[in-house]
Amino acid sequence: MSTIAEVTEADAEGIAAVFAPYVTDSVFTFETTPPTAAEWRAKIRERTWPFLVLAEEGEILGYALAAPWRPKPAYRYSVETTIYLAPRAAGRGHGRRLLDELLKQCAEAGARQAIAVIVDSGHPASRNLHRAAGFTDAGVLRRVGFKQDRWLDTLLMQRELG
Repeated sequence: MSTIAEVTEADAEGIAAVFAPYVTDSVFTFETTPPTAAEWRAKIRERTWPFLVLAEEGEILGYALAAPWRPKPAYRYSVETTIYLAPRAAGRGHGRRLLDELLKQCAEAGARQAIAVIVDSGHPASRNLHRAAGFTDAGVLRRVGFKQDRWLDTLLMQRELG
């Protein structure tokens, strides 16, 4: 049975393990060097919005976090959401559970808008997950990232909270 819980610094190694393959083997993130567990611990300490982990029998299978959308004060009620699952956790409903809980906690913490920035990799899973969670298309930023020898677009999706 999988559980969703607020992140702790002890989860940093598991989060790093989930995220690293996305950095090195895909275009799903524009990161090019996987963050270390120490860097994840710093992110965990510095968070200002919800940061959740999905675990099963003590193993981290995924995480979802919210971060400020932009640093300017007028954006303080808008968050950018991020969600990643280990491949073995995909397709089992975990992503929807995790994203729904993140959005609920963001609303409870005072967020009014959630924004997802999704790399248009040609794989629709993330876009479909966000649509199922109530996000709508808000725009496309064309050819803004270059990774694995190709230019990539990002899709902006948005959902009102609260």
